[in-house]
Order: sequence, then structure tokens, then C-alpha cells
Amino acid sequence: MFITKSAISRRTVLRGMGASLALPLLDAMVPALTPTALTAAAPTRRFGAVFVPMGERPSHWTPATSGAGFEFSPILKPIEAFRDSIVVVSNIDRPLQGTHAVSTGTWLTGCAPKRTEAEDFVAGKSLDQIVAETIGRDTVFPSLEIGTEDFTGYVGACDVGYSCAYMNTISWKTPTTPMPMETNPRVVFERLFGRPGSTEERARRRQQNRSILDSVKGDVTVLEKGLGGRDKARLDQYLEHVREIEQRIQRAERQAVSDLVLPRAPIGIPDSWEEHAGVMFDLMALAYEADVTRVFSFMLNREASQLVFPDLGFNEPWHHVSHHGNEPEKLALLVKLNTWQIGLFGKFLERMKNTPDGDGSLLDHSVILWGSGMSDSNTHSPIDVPYLQVGKGGGLFTGNRHIVAPKGTQLADVMLTVAQKFGAELDTFGVGKSALAM
Repeated sequence: MFITKSAISRRTVLRGMGASLALPLLDAMVPALTPTALTAAAPTRRFGAVFVPMGERPSHWTPATSGAGFEFSPILKPIEAFRDSIVVVSNIDRPLQGTHAVSTGTWLTGCAPKRTEAEDFVAGKSLDQIVAETIGRDTVFPSLEIGTEDFTGYVGACDVGYSCAYMNTISWKTPTTPMPMETNPRVVFERLFGRPGSTEERARRRQQNRSILDSVKGDVTVLEKGLGGRDKARLDQYLEHVREIEQRIQRAERQAVSDLVLPRAPIGIPDSWEEHAGVMFDLMALAYEADVTRVFSFMLNREASQLVFPDLGFNEPWHHVSHHGNEPEKLALLVKLNTWQIGLFGKFLERMKNTPDGDGSLLDHSVILWGSGMSDSNTHSPIDVPYLQVGKGGGLFTGNRHIVAPKGTQLADVMLTVAQKFGAELDTFGVGKSALAM
């Protein structure tokens, strides 16, 4: 028997037009007769965290039954198709009663932030940054931090007794180093694919009706000659994903510059929040697929958000509706919004599930958190905050479970468990002192 197969390097890139385009994992990157565990096809674990402000309606969020095969609640119903990858944990609390700033500042750090309206803010190192130290070292970006609402203009005090720093991000490199959240999908795309330059240079490039893919056609042609049928199909799918996102961003930019009324958002940010969030989710899936990062944190919206959602019947700012005063109409609107957002998240999960990765899919090898720092938004309640986890992390977790934690369990205890599963050598995390059996 003659074995002649040689493997393409996992770090192969396509170059052109000043861009370097990373490739997804292909069969041709795996040497012949090499055990999977010793190759590029071994599970590459990934982590993501999605923060939702102003809670989830507890009555419509928490599943009515626990254990395996639990009954999905109305808000979670849109993602029931991913049951085998889902873990819901209920009966967990966050530290401190009170404000929007505490909700954001505690969620991914597990600690009670220092009460200050000045620049001497102190929180804690966030879970995403801890995980990035264990799985993100070999990637171009150890982590990515994104959002949909621009926080750069918020300084000083944004909540009674608390600095804006606590509301402007969910990611902290150190207890005193908050990580800025990038809101412009064009900037994120150019970071991912190495298109540096000034604002003027980027604007000139936007006038060129060429995709970066057009400039790497030569490399693609050469590469395809050595690929099998499955690899060719996978490469075509990946390149199509890149082109689709780039075209969506370009369409949003053309719409913005052609509008007679100048948009408040900078060029590159779609006018539609749904489109904006969807593009950001797609960019994170693409970043995973290209292995340019393995960790992201996504602030879906800012606490006390003033967004309106007229298509859902939201004609008043979200923050105002969140203080519902038990008015049935406002409660119904919040349930509708929460359910719609989970449906949007489901599109991201579907993309992950349908993207091959080694011997499984991106979803198989990832752990994505979805949650909030409060439960009932009317009182900013820190009791029984929502926690949803999707993905098995390449064998780290088992899905199809609703875990009712013992009374007094902290959200930080759950996140300590996640950190330890990803290899972090921690005995405590924020106020968390004991990992939860998951």
C-alpha cells in the first residue's frame, strides 16, 4: 500500500488586495493515517457569551419541569430544536441588589463592582478573558468584544453611585481594565481579514465594487486542484459565507449614504437593529470557522437601552417598558421581545450547527452562554437570573437538561464551573466559592 497524501497546513491563507483570508478546517489538512486526536481535526473548543439587558420574564423563561427532557418555556421555545445541546440553570443569584450598572458589571465577572462614580472603578477579570487565556493563545485574536449600541460617549456616572465603565462593557481584562465593545460590523470585518488603513482609505475601498474574494481567485484556483470533492464543497460554502456577509455590510452602507436624512449611526452600522445584531452573530460564526478567534463576548444591548421595536408593538423605549408596574400590556410586550431575541439567537445556532468542524460542527465544539444580570426588570431583581448554555464544548458538557440549583447558588458558581471545564486553574471566581455540578 502506498500512502502519498500530504497535508495542507492549518495556517494556510489566501492573499490578495492587501488581505489575508484564513481557511476553515479541510480534510486535506489532516495527514494520512494520523489519529484524529493528534491532528487539526481534534476538537477545537470555542466559547462565547451573549448578554441581554433588563432580564427575561421569569414566568415565561423558567422551564416548568427539570432534568433531562424538560419542557421548554414559551421564551425558549424557538430554540427547542437544539435541545440536545442546551443546559438551562435556574435558581441562581447575582451579587448585590440594585442597579443597571450592577447587572452589567457582575454578569461575566461574578463579583460585586466597587461603588464609585469616578475613574477608580474596580470589577473583576471576566470569564471570557479567563477562558481566552486557556484556548485563545494560538489565534490571531485571543478574544473579540462586540455590541450593537455605541457606548463611547458615556463617561462619568451612568447609574446612581456607579461609573459608566460598568455599563459600557461586559468584558474585563483585569479588575481595572474594561475591554471596549466594537459596534461597527465593518470594523470587525476588516479586523478579521486584515484590511488596515485610515477612515479615508476604507471609504475609498468601499467605492470599489470588488470583494476581497475577487483578489484571491488565483490562490483559490491553485488550492482547489489538490482538494477532494468534500473539501471543495466546504471551501465553496465558507467563501460564500464570507461574500454574503461582505455584501450585507455593503448594502447597509449604501442604504445609509443614500438616505436623504443622515443616519445617527456611523457608516457600516445598519439602520435595522435586527440586521445589525444578525450581522454581528454571522461575523462571530465566521471568525470561529476561520479560527481567527475562539472567544467572543457580545453585549446584545446596553442596560437601560432606549431602543424601540415598532414591528413588535414597542413604541416606547425598552427601558421604560421594562419598568412594567405589572401592567399586562407591558408584560406581554416584554415576553414578545424576549422570545423574538431568542429566535434571532436561534439563527446563529443554526449557522453553527450547519458549519462542519473536524468530526462535528461548530456548535458541537462550542459553549455559548446567554443570560442577564437581573430577572424581573421592574425591580432589577438579582434573584433567579436567567442562564442558558448551548453547545457541548467538544465533550465538556451534556445537553438536554434543566438544572435547578440549590438555594443560594451564585451565578459566579456556575461560571466557575465553566472556567474549570475549559482548563482554568481556579478555586474561586468572583463571589463564587464552589463549582456547580454540571
